[in-house]
Parts: sequence; C-alpha cells; structure tokens
Amino acid sequence: MRAIVLLCLVFAVSCAPPATPTVTGAFGERPVIEVPLRRPEPTPTVSVLSEGSGPRTRRGDVVLAEVEIRRWDGAKPYVTTYDTNQPTAVVLDGRHVSQAWERALVDRPVGSRVMLVSPAHLAYGPRGTPGRADSGQTLVLVFDILAGYPPDARLVGRRLPDLPDTLRPGVLIDGSGPPVTRGARVVVQYVGARWPSRKVFDSSSARGGPNVVVLKEGAVPPGWVEGLTGRRVGSRVAITAPAVAKEVLTAGGMAVPAGTALVYVVDIIGMV
Repeated sequence: MRAIVLLCLVFAVSCAPPATPTVTGAFGERPVIEVPLRRPEPTPTVSVLSEGSGPRTRRGDVVLAEVEIRRWDGAKPYVTTYDTNQPTAVVLDGRHVSQAWERALVDRPVGSRVMLVSPAHLAYGPRGTPGRADSGQTLVLVFDILAGYPPDARLVGRRLPDLPDTLRPGVLIDGSGPPVTRGARVVVQYVGARWPSRKVFDSSSARGGPNVVVLKEGAVPPGWVEGLTGRRVGSRVAITAPAVAKEVLTAGGMAVPAGTALVYVVDIIGMV
C-alpha cells in the first residue's frame, strides 16, 4: 500500500502543470506579480498575458517597452522601469539580448503584455548578464510592449546621427502629427554635440536606434522639455543647452567637460 501511495504522489507531481506566476494590473501600469511556492521550469517559458492590437514587432526591430523583473524567490524586486521615467529600448538584432528575450518580444502586437520566466543566466537584458542575480536564480520578467521601430527609423529622406549643415535653435522641420505634451512618452532619434565645435558626443543610432523618453524635468537632458513641448510628431528640433557647471556623463557613458555648451538635434518619431 505504501508503494502505491508513493507511486501516486510521484505521478501527481510529474503531471502537475508548470509553476506559473500570477500577474495582475492593467497594461502600462506596474504589474503585481505573485510567485507560486513550487519551483519553476528549468528552461525559459513565455506567456502572453494580454494581446495588443498594434502592429507586430519584427526581428531586427528596436522594441520599446516597460519591464518589471523580479527574482522567483519571494518575488523580490530586481529591476523596474515603471517608476524610473525611462522605458527600455531592446535591440532585437541577435547580439544585444538573449534568445529568451527575443522569444518574448519578436512577432508580438504592440500593446501586448508578455511574461518571461527564465533562469537568470539565460534572461539577460540590454545591459548584459544580471550582476546581482547568480546563475542559480530564476527571474520573472513582465514586458509591456509600447512600440517597435527599425533601427534607422527617421523622418522621410532625412538622417541623423550627423548634424545638419545649417543649424539654428528651434524647429528645423515642421511635422504634421499630434503635438507633444509634457509628461508624454516620446519616441526620438537624436544626436548631441558640443557647441560651437559641433563634436558629437552622443547619438541614439550609436546605441542601437530609436529611444523613448518621458518628457519631464530630470528624465531628459536640460532644454528638452521646453524645446519639444508643443512640437508635432514628425518635427526635427534643435535644442541648445547652457554650459554645464561640472563634468557629466551622457547616457552613452561619454564625458562632457564643465563649461561646455551643448546642442541636440531631435527627430520626433512618435508618441506611445
């Protein structure tokens, strides 16, 4: 009888459905993640929690997304973009992220919420292998897919990362799309240069392609909120910033010396 009971327990465990976290909350809002007590699958699994109605992402795209990453043990927070005012830009070119991320994000309609459960060493993101998660841990990642663009997305017939030959502050190309509002999530291609030397120190194309920024003070470089608010999607805008008081590092890790004035040329690709 004891052997029969043990056999039934083994059969029940082996036939139990995979351990799957429960995710609640609306798209675009920070998800609430509950992790079951049972151990997860040893290989990456992808679940579409809700499907959007936008265009599908494609391999080679830059996918713009909010992401929440938690450790399986205790659902402990690891990384989130929902309270940082900086959604992530994921370059799906086979070099910047793991195959697990590509499985989760390729061929998904914009507006979808997707969950990836994966061992930590297979779940690295745009900045490389998680530094605070050892290979024995499992991570739970929830993505809200905001948009997908080709890496060279730009205004028709125009190209950054080079500065225009004729450069003056203000609107260089007037778009015809909706006006940008404060606090909006804006998709941009941009180039930044020291002024008046015109030496480029940063560009979105050098880091993979379009980026999404939240148009609020502290989340974008000085002058961007004033320079972009009210401008229409499809516009190219030149923004000057006063000399910085002390050396700063750009998003690309380049040093801008104190006393250097800056100029940015920004293509407003869209809003998400």
